[in-house]
Amino acid sequence: MPRFEPHPVRRPALVAGASSGIGAATAVALAELGHPVALGARRTDQCEALAQKIRDSGGEAFAHQLDVTDPTSIDAFVTAAEAALGPTEILVSGAGDIEFGPVHDMAPDRFLQQVQVHLGGAHRLAHRVLPGMIARRRGDVVVISSDCAVEPRPHTGAYSAAKAGLEAMVGQMRMELEGSGIRACLVRPGPTLTGMGMNSTPEVIGPMLEAWKTWGFARHGYMLRAADLAAAVVAVVSTPRGAHLVLVEVQPEAPLLPIPDSAPNEQGRSEQ
Repeated sequence: MPRFEPHPVRRPALVAGASSGIGAATAVALAELGHPVALGARRTDQCEALAQKIRDSGGEAFAHQLDVTDPTSIDAFVTAAEAALGPTEILVSGAGDIEFGPVHDMAPDRFLQQVQVHLGGAHRLAHRVLPGMIARRRGDVVVISSDCAVEPRPHTGAYSAAKAGLEAMVGQMRMELEGSGIRACLVRPGPTLTGMGMNSTPEVIGPMLEAWKTWGFARHGYMLRAADLAAAVVAVVSTPRGAHLVLVEVQPEAPLLPIPDSAPNEQGRSEQ
């Protein structure tokens, strides 16, 4: 006999931050597996356009406005999504943005807004969704973090601090939820090409990139795609019950190095 009942075939998923980037790619990937997906973000029009594409491809999708800094908005999103799709089996918390700048230059209200989105937003979602999961004794909570949480980078303002707090919170949740049937997991991206932070100016980005280079954060120019992180989320939630992927860190593979002139040929002889 298995130690756990297997995952249901149909697993409604809530994706926060689904209007673009990692959230949008994750919603598509989950829908391709046959899971109904609820797409939530402030840009409701983009969520609805993506939901329609999913439906046109044969999937099941629902779009709704979501502001993770507002508990009322979160409650409305979850209530509407569960009425449309059924009880939540998967929660993906990926809403967020970044504002660059040195910590001491960032106004306190702007600093705290980043914390409100990344850390507070994930907590508000968990606070609203987890009681139902606990009652059903199963569910996956996947939180999108960043490698900045463990290696803070200069000029990331409040982002690194918020992500560090986020990882501490999820680690605590994992211990508190042990034995409940709920798996709390972190997906930790490395440098990823999304629209996040793309509204910054060269005057802001230039000094930041120079500081990153000075501190050894720019080994090569390759970046992850949003789909790479979606694949990681799929791996986490598709792991059979009885196993728990606690942390999945994804880094971009480096470009291939040139082959040395003295490399052995197919017969094992070096060309001279």
